Amino acid sequence: MFATQLVIFDCDGVLVDSETIVCRILAEEMNKLGMQTTAEELDEQFSGRPAKDCLAEIETRYGGPLPDNYFGNTERRIREAFHRELEPVAGIEDLLDHLLQVNLRSCVASSGSHDKMRLTLNRTGLYDYFDGRIFSVDDVGRGKPWPDLFLHAAQTMNVEPQHCLVVEDSIAGVKAAVAAGMPVVGYSNHVRRADQLREQGAIVVGDMMAVLDHL
Repeated sequence: MFATQLVIFDCDGVLVDSETIVCRILAEEMNKLGMQTTAEELDEQFSGRPAKDCLAEIETRYGGPLPDNYFGNTERRIREAFHRELEPVAGIEDLLDHLLQVNLRSCVASSGSHDKMRLTLNRTGLYDYFDGRIFSVDDVGRGKPWPDLFLHAAQTMNVEPQHCLVVEDSIAGVKAAVAAGMPVVGYSNHVRRADQLREQGAIVVGDMMAVLDHL
């Protein structure tokens, strides 16, 4: 019998390989406005955080409101890139199939909006797996690194926090899981990010199927 009764997955970077796409386009658009940055810098700064918080920081860096066409142009480019490039994270489909076989429940709790997850999960063929068990920052007052979203997901699924296992790839997400009193596995293939996730309290794996060792 598993100690874990519910596996809570982050979406971007855990289920869908979207963060490299988003950060690349954000960097390109910011550079056009004179804010010199890189995709790697933005991934470090924004990974796992709600979009509104990230946009507020971009405006602060810009020194005021962004041009009217910035939001529409950036969102259009990201959606177009998702349709061309977006793929599931390596190994996630095998992991989800295994959870089904052993009858272990799972859900999604993401800093992304419901609209964004409908796009990314449908595009990668994962939406039907989680339909009805998808939780967004839109559902709570505060996003990661606050614990509210994970606690909301656990309460809705009727599972105590200590019996949940969170799978995250971001520092903000790991902090949120720890604050919620939930064990957390950090997924990363990058040494620096792995060390950062470990410092925040995550057990780090570089292979998605290795999550099974920590249920």
